[in-house]
Amino acid sequence: MSRRRKRKHEEDHVDESWLLPYSDLLTLLLALFIVLFAMSSVDAQKFKNLSRAFNEAFVGGTGVMEFQSLQESEEAVQPSNTPAAKSTEKTNEVETAPNQSPASSQSLTSEQKEQTIREADQEELQQIQSKINAYIQKKNLTNQLQTSLTEEGLLISIRDNVLFDSGRAQVRSEDTKIANDISELLVIDPPRNIIISGHTDNVPIRNAGFESNWELSVMRAVNFMKVILKNDKLNPSMFSAKGFGEFKPVTSNSTAEGQAKNRRVEILITPRTIKQP
Repeated sequence: MSRRRKRKHEEDHVDESWLLPYSDLLTLLLALFIVLFAMSSVDAQKFKNLSRAFNEAFVGGTGVMEFQSLQESEEAVQPSNTPAAKSTEKTNEVETAPNQSPASSQSLTSEQKEQTIREADQEELQQIQSKINAYIQKKNLTNQLQTSLTEEGLLISIRDNVLFDSGRAQVRSEDTKIANDISELLVIDPPRNIIISGHTDNVPIRNAGFESNWELSVMRAVNFMKVILKNDKLNPSMFSAKGFGEFKPVTSNSTAEGQAKNRRVEILITPRTIKQP
């Protein structure tokens, strides 16, 4: 009877020996997560306290998790405060800066290039102006021809009485020499776009040849351009002609002198552009 009871008691007893390794495993996992959390934190004091606690709990003192090792690893990772390290950091910053804004750097280079082109173009136009002014002085034409540099380019203004009879659009045969001389001054290498425009005063035209000052101004520009383009050194594709009638005066038409100044032919030598040959 006693044997039977003893056997029954042994069958009712559950083996709990697995709890010990299981609890050890949970403890190790907990320790692992705590260590991972502590390593992700920059607070060295917390890490030091955790290190000391775990070392005392598991090995009774200083061991694998010794704080000195942590300090050494932090010193290896953190940038040094030495002058050499600071110099390296500054160098890296300087090297990184251009890479952060390549567009602005490229834009500055483009602006500088355009500025250089504009300055060279302006200098060339000034040289052409000096050459034309020297011709004007030599031929004593200071009252009939003037030059000026504007935003639109180099402008040469010729009084109408230098080339035309009143109310006429044909260049006088005796004055074609002046037109030929001017054509030589317009030989530019490489060539520039040149615009020839005709202008009149506000006095209505009174002859059978033209119905308006528009027509007179246009035909004067065209006929003057024809004489100039007899020079084989000039490229006709670079020339164009316009007529403005009385609508672009340089001064008031209230006096005879003002009307004489407004009756003119203008030659505009335009600035060179990137697309222009």
